[in-house]
Amino acid sequence: MSKVSVRMFTMVLTFLAGTLAQAGASGAVPAPAIDQPKAATAAKQTAVVAGGCFWGIQAVFQHVKGVVSATSGYAGGSVKNPDYQIVSSGRTGHAESVQIVYDPSVISYGELLRVFFSVALDPTEINRQGPDEGTQYRSVIFYSNDEQKKIAEAYIVQLDQAKVFRGKIATQVTPLQAFYPAESYHQNYATLHPSDPYIVYNDAPKVANLRKVFPDLYNGR
Repeated sequence: MSKVSVRMFTMVLTFLAGTLAQAGASGAVPAPAIDQPKAATAAKQTAVVAGGCFWGIQAVFQHVKGVVSATSGYAGGSVKNPDYQIVSSGRTGHAESVQIVYDPSVISYGELLRVFFSVALDPTEINRQGPDEGTQYRSVIFYSNDEQKKIAEAYIVQLDQAKVFRGKIATQVTPLQAFYPAESYHQNYATLHPSDPYIVYNDAPKVANLRKVFPDLYNGR
């Protein structure tokens, strides 16, 4: 295949993936009616979410203003210190997850969830996202305190009642027991491997949609 053909093929895949990434939602979903107020001073708080392969979720939140760091890892299961191989078996209860450290004076927890539902995944899919299937790819919001639980649960009810998506939101809201960082080769994978066909087709469009839908929140770093 010529370089021109490869480029055209990649552009077509990116366009199709961008369309699929917005399955059920047209642009940004409504802002949460219940949210935490912005902090008066800079600080660090943590959110943990899951929704398909962690490469894409990490890539999205690495480009959100106010996010200090985003780390791929595992959460929601019973096995301590899991590795990728055992999580991939689907027998640990863990989901591929991302730990987001953010500055609440710049972005709120509810705004992070708005990005999550708008461009990071299709929240109506059950135990899968795109080409990835299994309980390890389920959609989850792992809350660390009662405030996060209240905001997440209320937001899902709000979006379902507004019929933002074609189907009912399947995203679970569960307490965070532990978060285990994934292996080093999974960290920053989309940034380090931008030409990987999986990234081109599945994850680069999510970051592109973030830039399009939330230009004020997009961080081009």
